Amino acid sequence: MAGAVALLSVLGLVTGWNWLLIVIAIGCWLRVAAGPRLSPLAIAAAKLAPRLGPPDPTPGPPKRFAQAIGGATTTVGAILVFAFGIDTAGTVIFAIMATFATLESVFSFCVGCKMFAVLMKLGIIPEEVCEACADISLRRA
Repeated sequence: MAGAVALLSVLGLVTGWNWLLIVIAIGCWLRVAAGPRLSPLAIAAAKLAPRLGPPDPTPGPPKRFAQAIGGATTTVGAILVFAFGIDTAGTVIFAIMATFATLESVFSFCVGCKMFAVLMKLGIIPEEVCEACADISLRRA
């Protein structure tokens, strides 16, 4: 999924098609609401994109947190572009999304998931929110 977001973000950077911010935002918010099962982008990526490595199972709450960050970022970008005419915001948001989505898809480094873990360690997110995150023994080998 992150690979598809990275590709769409690079496409938006290259072409200036700021409407892709809306596509990415909708995909992120659908994944926040229901995981990948309702997101057309997630479904297409799962069925069409080749897997470059073994699956890296991550509990749902950190992934949804990361998707919410992506959804908020692209939504703000779309508002700045379409409501206020600040086209530079599209370029900046596409660059941010391309960077973070590439980190996730190429290096399995999810910035939002790492932020979630830090917030749990600080006690801002209670451990009950993600039992699988708090108990390493519940993770698959």
